[in-house]
Amino acid sequence: MNTPRIFCIGRNYVAHIEELGHPNDGDCVVFMKPPSCLVAPGTPLRLPQDRGAVHHEAELVVQLSGGGRNIAEDQALDYVSGITLGLDLTLRDEQNRLRADGKPWELAKAFDQAAPMGELRGLSPDDNLGGFRFECTVNGGVRQQGHTAKMLFPVARIIHILSQTWALAAGDLIYTGTPEGVGPLVAGDEITLAGDGLGPFTWQIAK
Repeated sequence: MNTPRIFCIGRNYVAHIEELGHPNDGDCVVFMKPPSCLVAPGTPLRLPQDRGAVHHEAELVVQLSGGGRNIAEDQALDYVSGITLGLDLTLRDEQNRLRADGKPWELAKAFDQAAPMGELRGLSPDDNLGGFRFECTVNGGVRQQGHTAKMLFPVARIIHILSQTWALAAGDLIYTGTPEGVGPLVAGDEITLAGDGLGPFTWQIAK
C-alpha cells in the first residue's frame, strides 16, 4: 500500500462554521497533511510550544481502496475500505494569522503529530456513513458530538470532488470535517474519541 496521502475537509458542519465566524460560501474546503502527522492511540502527543492555542477537531476518517479520477458520486462509497476516528489538531492563533494575511494553512495544520488517528476497521454493510455518530471527550467531559447527517458534503460527495483533481489511490485517508465544540488542549489533558462501533481511542498530552 502506498504511503497515505491525508486529505482534510474544512467547514463541513454549519455549526462549526458559525462558531468560528466563517462565511458559508458553499465551497468544499480541502487541505492536506503529510504522513508524519499520523499518531496511533496511546502515543503521547507533544504539542508545539509558544505558538498559541492548539485546538482539537474530532472527525470521521475514511480510508480508500483506490478509485482513480472522476469517480461518480453514486459509486464513490465502493472505494471506502476502512473507517476510524481522528483529530485534526490546529494551531488556532497561527491559522487566524495566516488566514488574515491570505496565506496557506500548513504551518497551523501540518505540524508533526497533527493528525492522531484511531485504528482502522473494515467498512461493514451495516455501516451508514450518512448517519454515523461520534464524540470527543477531554478529561472525561464531552467537548464534541458529531453526526454525519449534518455534513454539508457527505462522504460520497467528498470522494467525487477529490477525484476531480487527484487520482485517488489505495491507502489514501480522508478526514471528513469536524462539528462544533472545538477547543484548546493543554499539557496533561487526556483526549478520547469514540463512535458507532469505533474506539475508544485515547491520547495523553505530554507534559
